[in-house]
Amino acid sequence: MPTPERIVALTGGIGSGKSTVADLFVQRGACLIDTDAIAHSISEAGGRAIGPIRERFGESVLAADGAMDRARMRARVFADSDARRDLEAILHPMIRDEADQALAADAACRAPYVMLAVPLLFETMGYRGRFMRALVVDCTIELQCRRVTRRSGLAFSEVNRIIAAQISRPLRLQLADDVVSNSGDTVDLVPQVARLDAIYRSMETRHEYR
Repeated sequence: MPTPERIVALTGGIGSGKSTVADLFVQRGACLIDTDAIAHSISEAGGRAIGPIRERFGESVLAADGAMDRARMRARVFADSDARRDLEAILHPMIRDEADQALAADAACRAPYVMLAVPLLFETMGYRGRFMRALVVDCTIELQCRRVTRRSGLAFSEVNRIIAAQISRPLRLQLADDVVSNSGDTVDLVPQVARLDAIYRSMETRHEYR
C-alpha cells in the first residue's frame, strides 16, 4: 500500500467539478480511487451495504431492482438527522475498507501518486492519517447550484440544502493544502493540474492532517 506521502486527498463541494479535475490527474499518470464510486457500488442491488440498509430503513428506501433509491434516501436523511447518522455509520466504514483494498492494489502501488477522492473528506474525518496533502476543487456556490441542477434536475432549494449540510466553503479552503479553481472553463484547469502534478511527484516529507 502506498505510504501517505504518495497519497493526495481530493475533495470539494457538490458540483465543484471534482471528477473533471480527477480525470486530468489520471491523464498525467495518477491512480484514482473514487470513494463516491465505491459508495454507489456497495449500494447497488446485491451490494454489501444493502442488507444493513434494509434492516435499518426497510424496503421503502430500495428501488424495484433492490438497489438503494438515492432520491428517497436523500429525502429521508435530510429530514431526520438520526437517520443520516445511521446511514453514515453503515456506509462510511465499508467505503473506507474498500478504499484501503484499492490502495493496496498494484495500480496504486505502481503509480507515481494516488488521488483519493473523498467528497466529505473534512466532514467525516475518517481518512485522517491516510494522505499527505488535501486538494480542494473550488468554485462559487452559485456555480455549484447551476451545475448540479443542470446535471441532476434537482431544484435549487434541494441543492442549497445539500450545500448547507456540507462544510462551509471558507472552512474548506482554510483546511486545504492546495486549491484548484474551477469557476472558469476546463482549459483553465490544465496549468493548475500541471503545476500540482509536479509537486505531487516530488512529495517526500509527511504532512500532518490538520
